[in-house]
Amino acid sequence: MSEARLLPGGPVAESILNDVAARVAALRATGVTPSLATILVGDDDASAGYIRIKQRQAAELGFDSPHAHLPADATQADLHAAIAGFNDDPSVHGLLVQYPVPGHLDYDAALQAVDPDKDVDGMHPLNVGRLSVGLPGPLPCTPAGIEALLAHYEIPVSGREVVILGRGATLGRPLAILLGQKRPTANAAVTVVHTGVADWPRYTRRAEILIAAAGVPGIIQPEHVKPGAVVIGGGVRYEGRRLLPDVDESVEKVAGAITPRVGGVGPTTVAMLFRNAVTAAERASGA
Repeated sequence: MSEARLLPGGPVAESILNDVAARVAALRATGVTPSLATILVGDDDASAGYIRIKQRQAAELGFDSPHAHLPADATQADLHAAIAGFNDDPSVHGLLVQYPVPGHLDYDAALQAVDPDKDVDGMHPLNVGRLSVGLPGPLPCTPAGIEALLAHYEIPVSGREVVILGRGATLGRPLAILLGQKRPTANAAVTVVHTGVADWPRYTRRAEILIAAAGVPGIIQPEHVKPGAVVIGGGVRYEGRRLLPDVDESVEKVAGAITPRVGGVGPTTVAMLFRNAVTAAERASGA
């Protein structure tokens, strides 16, 4: 059996970011410079690295990127004060609190303190509610990136059986809502299953499109996949700096198409962050 067709996220992200860059240029031509602010608490190397990547991308696209770096012993009040400062600044259009925060802080409370219209992650409860009822708003970045990836590679979704392994708030649940909505790039029959189901492979083996979102390294093995299915690896876990995906590499021998171990959903997630940010800037400026 031949190996699966690879579905890298890089070309998808490039297409999205080219559109973002054109929209940024149009805003700047009117005197509006889109701004994506970031907040980092503590000195975690990986988190600091992610912030640097986002700041470099922001500069390349023409965004301003103000940043607040709080010490590891910052209080919840300190974090909320930094959020309030960016919420109240009309020149800031998007705001990201880098996850994770130190253990003594409540990330969910911080997320709820972010102005929903500046929430570039699309994970504020109000925005998740907007998604649920089909109202416009910033979309959760990884789910939106997966939909864009499937569309880019012209993989039919409408009417097909999609199974999502994982029900997390950042991926599995919002992705199920997104792919079940009535759009040409969605409109699927979506089943959400999780590792608490004793016979979860019974569901994954029937999927025409299988999306792994469990965050359990190597949980998807060849025997869990219908031959010829499209397999999207959305869930990962990190061991230090080592990325451990949900989908074992051996699945390539069974799948018809599959995202690569590295460079699959990740690039599209970042691209959607900036798409949310430029949309927020357009809305704020009346463009």
